[in-house]
Amino acid sequence: MKIIIINGPNLNLLGKREPGIYGNLTFDAYFDQLEKKYQEVELEYFQSNIEGEIIDKMHEVGFTYGGIVLNAAAYTHTSVGIGDAIKSIKTPVIEVHISNVYQREEFRHHSYISPNANGIIVGFGLKGYELALLSFQE
Repeated sequence: MKIIIINGPNLNLLGKREPGIYGNLTFDAYFDQLEKKYQEVELEYFQSNIEGEIIDKMHEVGFTYGGIVLNAAAYTHTSVGIGDAIKSIKTPVIEVHISNVYQREEFRHHSYISPNANGIIVGFGLKGYELALLSFQE
């Protein structure tokens, strides 16, 4: 099964950005761990700080992959376009957030992704990505 993890803006700074919220591990290092643990899954990773690139990637993989794990980061709370992209594709999408967005600022409590996602995982740190992967292996 082919599964892609798509990360949105500023997640390229994991390991450096607000370690009290996001931890000290870079996403590349974490992705290496996932690949080793889930060798039977064909994993890919894509990150962009640009909304249109995230939408383009979802269109590219959204009819052939077994799953998309999406952390749209700040675009979660602002992007009608990403929400519409999820509605437009066939591949199931699991929304992931490293932090518990409901313990943070009020504006982070609304998601344009959630109504269209197959599931939502928040507040489990990087482990949320693994939980999302497991959801595709039924």
